[in-house]
Amino acid sequence: MNITTEQMRFWSPEVRELEPYTPGEQPKIQNLLKLNTNENPYPPSPKVVEAVQNVLANGADVLRLYPDPDASELKHAIAKQQSVPVEQVFVGNGSDEVLAHIFKAFFVQELPLLYPDITYSFYPVYSQFFGVETKVLPLNDDFEIVVDDYKQPNGGIIITNPNAPTSIALGLSAIEEVLQANPNSVVVIDEAYVDFGAESAVALVEKYDNLVVCQTMSKSRSLAGLRVGFAIAQPHLIAALEAVKNSFNSYPMDRFAIAAAVASFEDQAYFEAQNAKVIASREKLTTQLKELRFKVLPSAANFIFASFPSKDAGELASELREHGIIVRYFNKPRINQFLRITIGTDEQNQRLIDTLKNEILI
Repeated sequence: MNITTEQMRFWSPEVRELEPYTPGEQPKIQNLLKLNTNENPYPPSPKVVEAVQNVLANGADVLRLYPDPDASELKHAIAKQQSVPVEQVFVGNGSDEVLAHIFKAFFVQELPLLYPDITYSFYPVYSQFFGVETKVLPLNDDFEIVVDDYKQPNGGIIITNPNAPTSIALGLSAIEEVLQANPNSVVVIDEAYVDFGAESAVALVEKYDNLVVCQTMSKSRSLAGLRVGFAIAQPHLIAALEAVKNSFNSYPMDRFAIAAAVASFEDQAYFEAQNAKVIASREKLTTQLKELRFKVLPSAANFIFASFPSKDAGELASELREHGIIVRYFNKPRINQFLRITIGTDEQNQRLIDTLKNEILI
């Protein structure tokens, strides 16, 4: 939709200047292979489906009533699974909402927020939205975080681990080094993909009173359609998040999302089995792409970041699309020759390989 300057006179001045986040494309194309939004290729636990159905088991009248504003049952399920006190758990409508509350609660400071130049593209959006001053720090030539760069005055730090879109993970010792260097700043570790091979910083929460760990149930638990995210931190930080949440939307999670998320945490065996399948498929796809002469960065996520030395990445993405395969292309400095490819089932990944080998790279 084209909005004229005249029509924009009704907008708040800050909104006129916003550059919104662009979500991954959700096209409706027949026989489409969708490898662009890091969705899990497998469905959630059957217990999740049963739990959602059970919400209406006693009649639709339950929908007349508000859900639990505290989502206490879910907080207890998360606390049990993560081995933390329930007072250290915060929940929200997807990790993006949790991150928004984090930005408002901790990062509106006089000193700048620090984050990498290649990272989750919602960070600059939230920074602009909340008026947060930022200082962007470049990854090194191998697309790794340089820990020493985060030892400078700041109003907060946020790091995605494993990083997106590069897929590279930072070890706990490096995270701890950042925490120790910044005792008076909140350090947020955004672990959207941690279950696919990285070490969670939740193990450090009890030791560091400036650490917030944020996770989502969209990726490893296959609940992207229900929007469930959470944060783990010491109670004084959780209290700040609760204050922001209750000043914005005191009922962020509906009954279906709460029930589904609880059921997912109660079926740990299914969760671990599906993650193992994704990891195995990732390693197989990485090997196959390298055999086709792709450069593939080391991944601890449910996607890989790859480039082909003799073909423009944008053109490659367009050609794959013509064959009904969508991957994510970022036309941004330093990464405009890479494609982010979500891990699908082995059959889906093989279709990608066969298309590249037989239709595009011939």
